Order: sequence, then structure tokens, then C-alpha cells
Amino acid sequence: MAERPKPRWWSVRRAQNLKPATYRCPLCGRHLPALSEHMLMFPEGDHSRRRHAHTKCVLAAREAGKLPTREEWLKTQPRPPSAWQRLLARVRRAE
Repeated sequence: MAERPKPRWWSVRRAQNLKPATYRCPLCGRHLPALSEHMLMFPEGDHSRRRHAHTKCVLAAREAGKLPTREEWLKTQPRPPSAWQRLLARVRRAE
């Protein structure tokens, strides 16, 4: 089975769960009771791939830059040329 590429950005939110379940934190590998305060992480906003993680682990990873948000990731991407830049390029090609 092919491994999925590393997510470029993450959505993160607080989790509230009343189901008596236990998860494993993907950041530290320790057990995480669902009734404890924790967070949900969604790689690239894909809710089908959500992961439960300790709040402290998520905050530490965010501080270390390992869980960029979509907005943070977009700031690192090259901006497409504006309408004005495209028009200037078209005029220069026509000359």
C-alpha cells in the first residue's frame, strides 16, 4: 500500500467526546482517554483522516512549526500574477 504524502497544512480544533473510548496520540504515542481534554487534527482539512491528540502535544507541535495552518501554509506559496501584471505581460509580448 502506497504511503500518503506528508500533509502540507492542518486544521485543528478542540474535541469534546462523551464516548468512553481510548485513542493513541499521533504526536507522542501515549494513550489518550476520550473524556479528557484533547484536540482533533485534520490533515489538509480531510475530516475522514482526523486524529485525536493531547492538547499539550498539539500546542508544542504548533509552537515548533510542525502543524502549520492553511493560512500559514498559503503565506509561503507563490502568489499568482495579478490582472495588472498579466495585462502588462501581454502588452510586452505584443510589442
